[in-house]
Amino acid sequence: MNSKIQSHHQQKTAFVYLRQSTMYQVMHNQESTERQYALRKKAIDYGWSPSLVQVLDGDLGRSGSNTAGREDFKTLVAEVSMGKVGAIFVLEASRLSRSSADWNRLLELCSLTQTLIIDQDGCYDPAQFNDQLLLGLKGTMSQAELHLIRAACMEQRSTKRRKVN
Repeated sequence: MNSKIQSHHQQKTAFVYLRQSTMYQVMHNQESTERQYALRKKAIDYGWSPSLVQVLDGDLGRSGSNTAGREDFKTLVAEVSMGKVGAIFVLEASRLSRSSADWNRLLELCSLTQTLIIDQDGCYDPAQFNDQLLLGLKGTMSQAELHLIRAACMEQRSTKRRKVN
């Protein structure tokens, strides 16, 4: 078990947050979906009571580029802000949000409420400088990736239009 996880974390809810950007991904990348659902067991293995582990899967098939239509993300942020969350389990921390404003707001709230973020790479305490730095880099890389994907899509459209004309 990770030394950052303390009993006060385990006495609060552990949220398992699931998200994939499109329904196509949900339908065709079922292994990823299964790995995300398996995070519930990881939370229990890390010491959370099964009754305190809540899975949020309503944002499957929704882009993380903003909060529109992402009711589970809004629920997560609200619960964190009220100090009710001990940890957020997510396959990759960057799946929480690709919007730097939403990402940084969530990190700040986690820091203030002593909420951990746990992904496949490790356990992060946003109140600790080094962990905050790493999470900040993950968020920046995620936003850059989104920009690159959009740029590639625009280039593909332009190329297709040129071929048609």
